[in-house]
Amino acid sequence: MPGISRPFEAYLDEMRTITVLVPKSRASSCSPPFLLEDDQGGKIELSVKATEELEEKFKYVLESSRPVPFGRVHKVCCEESVWTDLQIGSVTRSAAFDKAFFYGGRLGAFYSKERTLFKVWAPTASTAAIKLESPDSLQTNTFQMMRREKGVFEVTVEGDLNGWSYLYKLYVNGTPLLTVDPYAKAVTVNGEKGVVIDPEEVKVKKYRAPSLHSPCDAIIYEVHIRDFSIHEDSGMRHKGKYLAFTEDGTETSGGFSTGIAYLKELGVTHIEVLPFHDFAGVDELSPDQSYNWGYNPLHFNAPEGSYSLDPQNPKSRITELKTMIQTLHKHGFSVIMDAVYNHVYKRETSPFEKTVPGYFFRHNEYGFPSDGTGVGNDIASERLMVRKYILDSVRYWLEEYDVDGIRFDLMGILDIETVRQISKLAENVKPGALLFGEGWDLNTPLESGQKATLQNAGKVPAVGFFNDRFRNAVKGSTFELGDRGYALGDTGKKAELQHGIAGSPGFLLPPQSINYAECHDNHTFWDKMAFCSEEDACTKRLRQRLALSIVLLSQGVPFLHAGQEFCRTKNGDSNSYRSGDGINRLDWEKRAELCEDVEYVRQLIRLRRSHPAFRLQKEEEVKEHLSFMSGTGEVTAYKLKNIAAFDPWNEIIVVHCPSAKKETLELPAQKQYLLHCDPFTFFNGKVQAEKRLRLNGIGTYVLYEPKGIF
Repeated sequence: MPGISRPFEAYLDEMRTITVLVPKSRASSCSPPFLLEDDQGGKIELSVKATEELEEKFKYVLESSRPVPFGRVHKVCCEESVWTDLQIGSVTRSAAFDKAFFYGGRLGAFYSKERTLFKVWAPTASTAAIKLESPDSLQTNTFQMMRREKGVFEVTVEGDLNGWSYLYKLYVNGTPLLTVDPYAKAVTVNGEKGVVIDPEEVKVKKYRAPSLHSPCDAIIYEVHIRDFSIHEDSGMRHKGKYLAFTEDGTETSGGFSTGIAYLKELGVTHIEVLPFHDFAGVDELSPDQSYNWGYNPLHFNAPEGSYSLDPQNPKSRITELKTMIQTLHKHGFSVIMDAVYNHVYKRETSPFEKTVPGYFFRHNEYGFPSDGTGVGNDIASERLMVRKYILDSVRYWLEEYDVDGIRFDLMGILDIETVRQISKLAENVKPGALLFGEGWDLNTPLESGQKATLQNAGKVPAVGFFNDRFRNAVKGSTFELGDRGYALGDTGKKAELQHGIAGSPGFLLPPQSINYAECHDNHTFWDKMAFCSEEDACTKRLRQRLALSIVLLSQGVPFLHAGQEFCRTKNGDSNSYRSGDGINRLDWEKRAELCEDVEYVRQLIRLRRSHPAFRLQKEEEVKEHLSFMSGTGEVTAYKLKNIAAFDPWNEIIVVHCPSAKKETLELPAQKQYLLHCDPFTFFNGKVQAEKRLRLNGIGTYVLYEPKGIF
């Protein structure tokens, strides 16, 4: 640090505990007793509680007679009048620090035409200032900020600052740290600075999304903004941009629907969009030169600029994203945002670390940053101000952007109490908002009972979880490419499949079970078949249909990966997060080529949405109305029975056949059924089933007993 020589090091590790490390070469001049002195002349005696000889240093654990005050510059002095500056150490990760500095008020920039109030939580900083720059970059100003309660610095700047960019300059451990506001709602290109905005200038007309009685009524369709429209035959003008979702009536050169028109035809209810908060990995000035899914968070409350028509205008990305969301609402869709509150792109350069070093991230028992996420850092959601930040951010997206749900990336990193509070918040702010995430148990320094994992799903009954057991039963192991699921012909997984079809009782509640066979991660179902099967393309298409029908006709919440309905491939790429358009784009030509497969899935979706029997909400209801038929061999067959009181049909039989061999299935006696569909056809007329159902190969058969006489 300039101006300070450090003959030894001193760190504040608890509110009253200081750790001193003295090189053995300086042991004669740097030895007890030690004294703490602040920049106002105040002095505190330090008692030695422990001494330890290390390989190259002597370690002293010192205790202050009272908590060390924050917001001041301190130095630790020894008997020979040798001193060093006191650095903020692991105290920021202590429960006492958390309690002492929790601040429940609002943070960020608060604009009016007359003045703007800036507030930043930075309890470890000795001083703070704000650096402002006019929109034309011709004027800059710096204002000192005043330290207030709980370590919050604030300043009110007079005048109209609409469009001005800003950075905070904080001094921590005597070092200047220049950072973007963690609460920034608008940013300059590539997220380099926060921007003050007039909220009135980024308002768009709102439309109400349809409300659902239960999560089980949802059919989720996962898309990436760029993938959705970038294909040369997408028919969309705003390729790779937010506004592609506002173009209705688009089609391929051959006249097949694309874009929002296609989504309406398909019949899904919820569009889940991969991250659109500001992320690293794509230069916003040259968005066509690189590709990224968006799981590299920079700023959690500002939209990504590479999807905007004008990334250099901080307001454009806001209005374009809002317009995208409201257009989807207008056309009858709900919108789910993919949020990445489990890590940041780079810990060292993140606004979190620069604002309060050491606080926002978990550390292991050795004091090093933990890495349960696999990207070098884990956000410490259990800390009070981190939890507050996540809750504030969730509220902002629900209220300001009007999203209808949130998918939480690596949700198992988050602590269960934070997820509980998110659930409570969402229910108050936007009742019916869909919340779900990846409940994997990852290696982060948090007790297993505190993690928001699948194993703890019972503690958050209003939050859904990606059901990996269901996926593995249908598709096979994600990580063992040769492992086949039931839809790929492994009938040994029949029991696991039946458990998933029934809503995974004892594991998840039906509204919690996000049922899927593929998502953006790992191999698509079609690509996995390339490793598991040497069957011809026609047979593989039947298996693709089978997997989709299992997902759509099971109890729980169906989840589709965009393009899955027309056999989406990524050419065997298992992790295409930056693989480019050639691998990731939705192939609208293939959608046209496989229009029959698309129509089949459309009919399946229509079937599910038309019949509440496929959307039972409670385990008890599933137990009462769903039963598996015995004596069916490798075939999975089940009845939805005693449903006449709430369903258009009296009874439904669903049969999933994983084998190409011809079989017959005995149907229940004293009943007459109509065949609704087989693996190839949805029948418009009434096709009466015989007492024995002929199974003509791989796929799903649906029969029903109508009300009345046929």
